[in-house]
Amino acid sequence: MSLKPKKVDFSQTWEVLQETVKGVITLADVPRSTWNDRFSDVYSLCVAYPEPLADRLYNETKRFLEYHVIALLRIVLQSGDANLLQAYHHAWTEYSQGINYLHRLYLYLNQQHIKKTKLTEAEIIYGTCSTNSSDYEEMEMEIGELGLDIWKRTMIEHLKKSLVFQLLECIHADRISGAQAASTDVICGVIESFVRVEAYKMKGELDMYQEIFEKPFLVASGEFYNRETVELLQQSDVTRYMERVTWRLAEEELRARKFLHPSSIPKVRACCEEKMVAANVFWLHAEAESMIENERKKDLALLYMLLRPLPSGLLPLVQKLTVHITQQGLNAIGPLQGENVHVQFVESILEVHAKYSDIIEEVFKKDQAFVGALDKACSSVVNHRPASRSPARAPELLAKYCDTMLKKSAKGFSEADVDDKLAKSITVFKYVDDKDVFQKFYARMLAKRLIHQQSQSMDAEEAMIDRLKQTCGYEFTNKLHRMFTDMSVSMDLNTKFSTSLRESGEEHQLGIGFVVYVLQAGAWPLSLPPSPGPFHIPQQLEKSIASFEKFYHAQFNGRKLTWLHHLCQGELKLNYLKKPYLVTVQTYQMALLLLFEECGQMTCKEVAHSLRLSHDQLVKHAMGLVECKILKKEDDRELEEDSLLMLNFDYYNKRTKFRVTGALQRDQPHDTEATHRSVDEDRKLYLQAAIVRIMKTRKLLKHNQLVQEVLEQPKVTFAPAIGMIKKCIEALIDKQYIERTPNSADEYSYVS
Repeated sequence: MSLKPKKVDFSQTWEVLQETVKGVITLADVPRSTWNDRFSDVYSLCVAYPEPLADRLYNETKRFLEYHVIALLRIVLQSGDANLLQAYHHAWTEYSQGINYLHRLYLYLNQQHIKKTKLTEAEIIYGTCSTNSSDYEEMEMEIGELGLDIWKRTMIEHLKKSLVFQLLECIHADRISGAQAASTDVICGVIESFVRVEAYKMKGELDMYQEIFEKPFLVASGEFYNRETVELLQQSDVTRYMERVTWRLAEEELRARKFLHPSSIPKVRACCEEKMVAANVFWLHAEAESMIENERKKDLALLYMLLRPLPSGLLPLVQKLTVHITQQGLNAIGPLQGENVHVQFVESILEVHAKYSDIIEEVFKKDQAFVGALDKACSSVVNHRPASRSPARAPELLAKYCDTMLKKSAKGFSEADVDDKLAKSITVFKYVDDKDVFQKFYARMLAKRLIHQQSQSMDAEEAMIDRLKQTCGYEFTNKLHRMFTDMSVSMDLNTKFSTSLRESGEEHQLGIGFVVYVLQAGAWPLSLPPSPGPFHIPQQLEKSIASFEKFYHAQFNGRKLTWLHHLCQGELKLNYLKKPYLVTVQTYQMALLLLFEECGQMTCKEVAHSLRLSHDQLVKHAMGLVECKILKKEDDRELEEDSLLMLNFDYYNKRTKFRVTGALQRDQPHDTEATHRSVDEDRKLYLQAAIVRIMKTRKLLKHNQLVQEVLEQPKVTFAPAIGMIKKCIEALIDKQYIERTPNSADEYSYVS
């Protein structure tokens, strides 16, 4: 065909074109040649000479489509109410497909004539054009859009009430019995037509669908849910009610997916939740208490799924679970007593934590709100104080638990078991508020294990310290690492000392094996024992001690050695009995036994004088030897100054090598009190340093601001009391680090 514009007889051309348009819109058989000819006719009319006939073609096509839709409307109305949906759906299916084909036939008119006059998408969405919506509706549409608009104004506007009524009846029937008067395809097709007739719009394409169908549907659905809720509450218990509501929610979602536009699915669910869950939320919350108390997992899982979508719906459930776990934890640790209380304490808390972790994973799908409830409850249990002013037991008991696992005496456990238990103990440690108290106890017990070679495995010791470091940082475990370093350096030092003795020929003169640990005073939690005077070292040890001091001072200048005899131990060979025994005793006990090399019996007063110990100290050390029957006393009375101590020449033991426990190695109640006092002193120093750092940076601060900043500093290791912070501020004012400003007693300034 020629693309050159030419004169065209509109009436003659439209008469021919109209027949083809009718065939296309009714889905009649239109030959390819006829289609091509009519396509050319549309082009010819749009570029006609001397004046294009596009507007006239547009108006005639519009008039034809309006008459055609009116004719279809009559046919649909004649079908009656019973067949309204089927007739409408049939007419719509034919018309919508036909208008799609017609849109393609008018391709040139759409692209070259109409599109030039239309607003751009950006102008419509962002409102950059001043043209209002009514002007937009009066603008020419593309033929496909025009056909849909005519269907909306002519067909849907006349039938919408009847159509929506029939649709709601069909969907209600589907709810009740699963069967509806019209087929699913018909219902979906009719509802889809409400969307498709405005699908061409850039903005508000769902407005009509929402107005004429979605709103009435949601209202009718809400009424149905209300009726069903009333029936269920009258006939069912809470379990049956939740099962039915859960089933109903799933059914409604499936039904919405089957019939409705996807945008309606969340609205249907929200409507069902509002009528069946939110309306009865107080009753559900009240029933939750019994579910949690009896740990009815199935019911709780149903309740969780129902309450989760509601704003703050889960909050009461979380609170009730927190209280329940806290109570269960306190019940688990409350009756614990005996020497093994530390093991029972930690393992009871771990059992509670593991139990409710599994419940939260299984029932609440690891919801962070419930994980937080478990953490809050476990923290309350771990940091529970038997009395308001007494310290929490957890730091000490946890340190003892770790000590038990790491000692050689941890019988019945493999290395893998010990490692697993220590790894799990970190769970408890994370909940401990007073981590600095734990660190004090742990350091004391670690020191004993290292000094007395009681550690089961050095790898396990280091692994535990690494876990603590990962939880609290390097600063928390700095001293613990230095303790290990000292032990390693001491081993090297002893090797050098032995080499030095061999080279000087003094090794045979000493006549004893001698190992020394040189420990930094700042890293080790060690203290001097109370004593009336310097301990009288056994003559057998004097040469060894002097030799080591000479060697050490030659190696290092300006260092002072302080001997902690109460922490030392030695091995003695007992040759005066029927068979020899090798016994490990504390230094004081060793010195006491060596006194009996020259005599068979001595009074307590003589022994105390020889060793330069007080009577009370002597009794503590001597009783260990009396209890294990190496020594014996003359009667059953308590040891007095005039009491006789003598060697037991009838002593017998199945083992030829054993240890006598020293009195000072046992934990005493006053040790615990001393540890807590030490922690308090450390905290005061820490807080004073923190206050000085803050004031040095800020120069001027109000009291409340200073307290808040100080509270943030030590939160990893402990939670300082407000009273302690106030005392530290007063102490720093007395020391003239800070001062109150002249204008306000509630404001401090840094004294530079």
